[in-house]
Amino acid sequence: MSTDLNTQRAMPDVAVEARPGVAGRLEWVGMDEVQMPVRLATADGGVVQSAARVAAYVNLARPEARGIHMSRLYLHLDRTLDAEPLTPALLRRMLRGFLDSHADLSDRAMVRIAFEHLVRRPALVSDHRGWKAYPVTITATLQRGRFEVELATAVLYSSTCPASAALARQLIQDGFAQAFPAAQALDREAVLAWLGSEHGIRATPHSQRSAAEVRVRLNPGFDFPLIDLIDRIEDALQTPVQAAVKRVDEQRFALLNGGNLMFCEDAARRLQQALDADERIADFWVRASHYESLHPHDAVAIATKGVEGGYGPADHALAPLGAR
Repeated sequence: MSTDLNTQRAMPDVAVEARPGVAGRLEWVGMDEVQMPVRLATADGGVVQSAARVAAYVNLARPEARGIHMSRLYLHLDRTLDAEPLTPALLRRMLRGFLDSHADLSDRAMVRIAFEHLVRRPALVSDHRGWKAYPVTITATLQRGRFEVELATAVLYSSTCPASAALARQLIQDGFAQAFPAAQALDREAVLAWLGSEHGIRATPHSQRSAAEVRVRLNPGFDFPLIDLIDRIEDALQTPVQAAVKRVDEQRFALLNGGNLMFCEDAARRLQQALDADERIADFWVRASHYESLHPHDAVAIATKGVEGGYGPADHALAPLGAR
């Protein structure tokens, strides 16, 4: 009898050979939380790499089939993501590979790639710079020849309540009236000193850290405009949170907050207007969440582009991106 350890034997493939105890079609089967590196092209022609968590799925269209070939999905991920920077075209080829490797089992494929994108941002006034991490999720699907890709991110910003600001101004006016009665002649130096004291600014409006979550579906022919999208969001809101901050930067941030009072409704409309003007974006969904300092709950506003068959009211249930 041969004891040669190199003797080749046919290995069993239960997923193909066995039948399920209960037959049925499955919407999605695959892998989640797969650890992979991803690369993104930068505007200056470079490439940045990030550690990503990837989900890869196909449907199981044959009810009598036991399972799919998950190793094939993994190998396609590994080969494709290692080949070149992420683009919609790359993801389409990847999904086509998923389906080609499951030609007898599946007619729908999906991939979701989540990572944090680090960007070095300048301070508002000083010559310092600091790192900011933006959560990014890219989701692509291919079904019956129709390819769709979604780019999602979130931006943290500060929001100052307009109602609270009006109430604070009223209290400051009342304080001024008490400190400087109508019959008393005003002394400029005394007024300046009063304004610079704790008695002068006796009330401040409440502001809070807030998050703009944005999902966009791209028109064909465009690569991922990630930094452009982030810049567009931050420019619309005017008060993104800062990394490197000296006193001069903090003072400018206070000025920006005072000049950009906004409810969550205002923030959502600003984002709506900014994204609606971008020709690369076929559809969008935005959620402005203000993590109230006055209340134990959040104030939230949601807006969409309003295209037929696009994002709708029910999409408010989409899971947050973890920007908080």
